[in-house]
Amino acid sequence: MTLTVPPPRSSPDTGPDSAALARWYERKLGWATEGRAPVRLLTGVHFDVLELPAEAGRALLRRPVRTGPVLLSGARMGLLVAAGGADELPGLLDWLEWGQIALDLTAVGAGGRVMAPSPRGGAGSPGAALWLRPPEPRQVPGSALPALTGFGSNGGDAPDLVRLVDAAATECHRVRLSRARAGLRNGSPADQPLAFS
Repeated sequence: MTLTVPPPRSSPDTGPDSAALARWYERKLGWATEGRAPVRLLTGVHFDVLELPAEAGRALLRRPVRTGPVLLSGARMGLLVAAGGADELPGLLDWLEWGQIALDLTAVGAGGRVMAPSPRGGAGSPGAALWLRPPEPRQVPGSALPALTGFGSNGGDAPDLVRLVDAAATECHRVRLSRARAGLRNGSPADQPLAFS
């Protein structure tokens, strides 16, 4: 008796669907992709991505801070910012006096990649990235992304990237403190913030 094993089924992130997804990003938005399954968007070309815990990101989205497109991938949220924003993050955190605090706020810039969410929306397959605030097709690249522009170009207001990084750092810190308090209630000192005297 011979057993025949059926061929594997393609997942939504492989095969023709991944090729169509890569073509959509390249044609509709002009964004570079790495077309192998799963499809990834190349950062540092048209945009960079600030990454933070999804819990902090949800709180950030309730604040009156301008964001560009926002994606969710697992327990991480990605905020698309103008290309070059990843290089500015460490200096901005220092300038905003967040530099000495362990925040779970990182950036993906030139040479990086992020999972490409389906443009159709919806949850997709488990673990798949999805758009919370999708990009608009045919936008001029970078035109709707928070950037570090000249101070004074907004009537003396801080540039969008400064406001976004400050708000993201604040929410990351709040999540960190909340987790530390929960750890204290549970008797686990692992996540306690350092006490300064």
